[in-house]
Amino acid sequence: MLVHGRTQSPQDMRVHAERLALDNVTFLFPLATGNTWYPGLFMAPIADNEPALSAAIGHYEAIVSDLIAKGTPAHRIVVGGFSQGACLTSEFLARHPRRYAAAILWTGGLIGPAGTVWPLRPVLSGMPAYITTAENDPWVPTDRVRETYDWLRQSGARPELDIFEDREHGVLDVEIAAARRMVETVRPEAADERFVQPG
Repeated sequence: MLVHGRTQSPQDMRVHAERLALDNVTFLFPLATGNTWYPGLFMAPIADNEPALSAAIGHYEAIVSDLIAKGTPAHRIVVGGFSQGACLTSEFLARHPRRYAAAILWTGGLIGPAGTVWPLRPVLSGMPAYITTAENDPWVPTDRVRETYDWLRQSGARPELDIFEDREHGVLDVEIAAARRMVETVRPEAADERFVQPG
């Protein structure tokens, strides 16, 4: 599942899915109301982003729970996204932890103001994760990405961290390649559909 960023759309994630060039993988692209998952900055006080944040997390959980109910176990589901979608995915892992196949966090991190402490989630033990940002990124500071990396590692996950010195707020080819390598190691068996747009 690839979750779009602020003011983006599922089509933006579809482009990244095409770049991943993974055969026999089903992609899901959730859509936020108004193309934004929550209104404020991801390091603002949690209350500033409510009730939209909890609604977005609930929507995320509903999609994953539906997949599991229909026969896809959590350990064969890759969760991820870009920017606001990566932040939402990080927070989803903290609030609804399961041993997913992997997590792709392109330029994102856990949600909450400086000083937030997130409970460790041992159930994530062994889960591969890929998390990125850039030193010059205007929205996602390196300190929060490193905090998220540390939280994943302390929860028992196997995160890989890339912090680039200088790049635009986007997804580089090297980030696509790293995510592809990770998914290749956990990829489920062939799916009937290549792309799925959930309602």
